[in-house]
Amino acid sequence: MRILSALLIALLAACSQTAHKAENTAGPSARQTSLLPLVIRGAKGEHRFDVEVALNPGDQERGLMFRKSLAADSGMLFPMEPPRTASFWMKDTLIPLDMLFIHTDGTIAFIKAMTQPYSREPVSAGVPVAAVLELAGGRAAELGIREGDRVRWGNCAVPGTRPDEAWDRLDFCPAP
Repeated sequence: MRILSALLIALLAACSQTAHKAENTAGPSARQTSLLPLVIRGAKGEHRFDVEVALNPGDQERGLMFRKSLAADSGMLFPMEPPRTASFWMKDTLIPLDMLFIHTDGTIAFIKAMTQPYSREPVSAGVPVAAVLELAGGRAAELGIREGDRVRWGNCAVPGTRPDEAWDRLDFCPAP
C-alpha cells in the first residue's frame, strides 16, 4: 500500500510539473486564438501588426516570457485601464524586445529598444500610459518607428476587422 501511495504521489507531481511547463512555454495559439490588428503611423508611413492582447493579470504577468522567437509583424499589447504609469522587466524573457509606451492620445511616449533578456531592471515611461506594446527587439528601429508616432488598434486600425465581438471594447481610436 505504501509503495502504491508513493507511486501515485510521484505520478501526480510529475504530471503537475509537465502541465506547468507546457503552459509557460505555450505559443500564442495555445493561449489565444484571435489576434488584434494594430497600426503604427509615422514619418515612414503605416505599418500593421497582429498582436496578442494580455487582458488579465495572469497574462500581463506572463507576457512574452519563455518565448524563443517572435514574428516580425506580431507582438503583445498590454492595455492599461485606467491609464497608469507602467513598469516592465525582462525576467524569464528569452529574447530581446522593443517596449513602446503609448499615451492616451495614441502617441508613443517612450521606446525602450532591445531590452536585455532576463534583466530585472524596471523599464517605464514615467508617465501614465494607455498601453504598452512589445515587439521583437530591433523592429521599431527597422521600421523607423519613433516617439511621437501614432498608434491605434482594433476596428480603428483596420475597419471591419472583428476578431471577436467581445474585443470591440478594445478598439483604440485616438483623435488624429
